[in-house]
Amino acid sequence: MVNTIASPHFTEEHEMFRQSLRTFLEKEAMPHIEQWEEERRTPREIWKKMGNMGFLGLSYPEEYGGSGLDFFYDVVFNEELGRTNSGGFAITQQVVQYMSGPYILKYGSEALKKKYLPGLISGDLISSIGITEPGAGSDAQNIQTKAEDKGDHYLVNGSKTFITNGVYGDLIITVVKTDPSAGSAGVSLLILEQKMEGVSSRKLKKLGWHCSDTAELSFDNVKVPKENLIGEEGRGFYYLMNGLQLERLCAVPAVVTGCEKAIELSLQYMSEREAFGRPINKFQVLRHRVAQLSSEIEALKAFSYHCCKMYADGIYDVKLCSMAKLVATELAEKVATQCLQFYGGYGFMEEYPMARMYRDVRVGTIGGGSSEIMREIIAKMIIDDVNYESASKGTVQRAASNGAKTKNGAASSESTADSFEDILAGVSQQVSKTDAIGNTLKFDFGGQQLFIDGTGDANQVSDQNQDAECTIQVSLEDFKRLVAGKLNPMGAVMSGKIKIDGDMGVAMKLQSIFS
Repeated sequence: MVNTIASPHFTEEHEMFRQSLRTFLEKEAMPHIEQWEEERRTPREIWKKMGNMGFLGLSYPEEYGGSGLDFFYDVVFNEELGRTNSGGFAITQQVVQYMSGPYILKYGSEALKKKYLPGLISGDLISSIGITEPGAGSDAQNIQTKAEDKGDHYLVNGSKTFITNGVYGDLIITVVKTDPSAGSAGVSLLILEQKMEGVSSRKLKKLGWHCSDTAELSFDNVKVPKENLIGEEGRGFYYLMNGLQLERLCAVPAVVTGCEKAIELSLQYMSEREAFGRPINKFQVLRHRVAQLSSEIEALKAFSYHCCKMYADGIYDVKLCSMAKLVATELAEKVATQCLQFYGGYGFMEEYPMARMYRDVRVGTIGGGSSEIMREIIAKMIIDDVNYESASKGTVQRAASNGAKTKNGAASSESTADSFEDILAGVSQQVSKTDAIGNTLKFDFGGQQLFIDGTGDANQVSDQNQDAECTIQVSLEDFKRLVAGKLNPMGAVMSGKIKIDGDMGVAMKLQSIFS
């Protein structure tokens, strides 16, 4: 086994839960996965059994049937799913518990929570998240599925594709455009039920994840009650940006234990397989390959726990979550490929475990944000004006291309301070052209502030350091780019250039002010 050292992140209670879950999966799931793979479907009964055992809804509130546990129980849950060597089995509940259910929990009305969460936690209901469309993959802002306001209901038309749980599921957290002319500010989330008239699905054939269902969904004049709107209309893009990090993060512990399982199985096979009169685990080239892979897995595990600890502490770090997802899924491909090579011709046979692992890991660098998207997000944060601390600490972001440099290489605030009055005047002129926002908004540049009071008939701008309903922490250089239209507000939030404290609804008005 690769993992021999207990982690300080887990208590005795965590390990007791781990053993209970592992025993359950080894008895109730793993002996049947090969059959489920052939049938291209995992029976609902297994999820109901898991719900009855208390294995689902671990960090969901008890009032909805959850256990109210800390996030590291979810880490254990995903680690044990990873050990099953079945991405199709694991992804079903990962989608329910971490990729769709949280939107109802965090942003849904009390009525929606009571209606759907108990079933998702008991295993009686299966949910999916409907983002990707045939013409819009990672670009959630450009989705074409529309939801027209018809008074007491929405009329939804459009399509989605590559939707896990989209065939045998019960409800779809669907990303729609409620205002097609508003860009990302016109994106909303609706709950569509599979049984609604006008919802149809077509099962897709896949390279891997055979025991999970993946669908192409079509919506033809689907009437969706107004009460099925999650949160507020037009705030769906913000909800997605806050939810994608959990989606990416939950996959990492499963990847780590999946890689560990690959090494474990390979070592067992290598000790039994002989070539030229000795076990193949005695050949240096294979031994060194195992050593290298095991080292990379251990490094990823430590990084994974670090990211999970930050999330558990309420720290939303886009860069680290993106890095973890990128490194984990790329490593999984490497491990599966090289471990299959240990098996020789047998690795190519379906009855050996590496064949399924090899097929299943391939989607990791595509789903949940492709490796290319992850690299671009990371590059924006590392290359495009990063290496900055929280503006509340009074530091100035170091600009790679814009800010003047001092002798020690740090960005100088002198060049930005000289032009602050011009910025103030320019912003005053710009916001006077838009309707009063109805709220107070403050930009904190770390030592200087710009305050917008939109509670009157018009937006008033000053440099007063007053309390506001929403405070935006941003470097002065990025603020200049925002005003000049060179920095998209949504993209700035997603990449971490803008940090928001307070009412997100006020922050959403940035798009209308600086568009």
